[in-house]
Amino acid sequence: MSLRTVSTPVEDMRERLIIGLDVSTVEEARAIVERVGDAGAFYKIGYQLAYAGGLEFARELIGQGKKVFLDLKLHDIANTVEQGVRSVARLGATFLTVHAYPQTMRAAMQGKAESSLNILAVTVLTSYDDSDLEEAGYAPVPAAELVVRRAKQARDIGIDGIVCAAPEAQRVRAILGPDRFIVTPGIRPAGAEAGDQKRVVTPADAIRAGATHLVVARPIIKAADPRAAAQAILDEMSQARQA
Repeated sequence: MSLRTVSTPVEDMRERLIIGLDVSTVEEARAIVERVGDAGAFYKIGYQLAYAGGLEFARELIGQGKKVFLDLKLHDIANTVEQGVRSVARLGATFLTVHAYPQTMRAAMQGKAESSLNILAVTVLTSYDDSDLEEAGYAPVPAAELVVRRAKQARDIGIDGIVCAAPEAQRVRAILGPDRFIVTPGIRPAGAEAGDQKRVVTPADAIRAGATHLVVARPIIKAADPRAAAQAILDEMSQARQA
């Protein structure tokens, strides 16, 4: 399993930047990948694209030597999750997300078996804050505390990594130890708009907090020059690692 430690060398930064293909068609996604060019080595496919031909496009990217993160956030009865993960493992993806509920995480780990697929547990969505959790019935547990609780459960189950907001990454790293992935969405370069994210940080801050991988979508795919935007983020990540 590659890139599992915080000490990943600077020259591998392209494999630590995950570009979110948050578009509605394979044609749009393919055009973005072409425009990003050699600045992109790792791509995320979520609901929006997955249900519009994105799973077959994932095969295409993998065939080109790219890495793929399937952000499907599985959560269902144990047998359904296990069999779903077993099917995803055959695609050759690098990452797959499930919700960080104990039964779901255990089933996902069984489903991946001896494949190279890595299971990431989603703790609390980065678009949620304490008031959103209260509305959902989690009060009086704040977002940061729920992230910690779920990270401990994921660690004990043996999950491959955690998806969490960068502000929680340092605490999660202390819980997980040095050997597991921490993937942080909600990344915005300095000066960029937060959009619908509520717990955001810059690429440099996320790297310093202990994240192994950063997920960036709009600041790259909506840029006038996606390749230049991706390269600027890579440069910021590299500088943070060298600091």
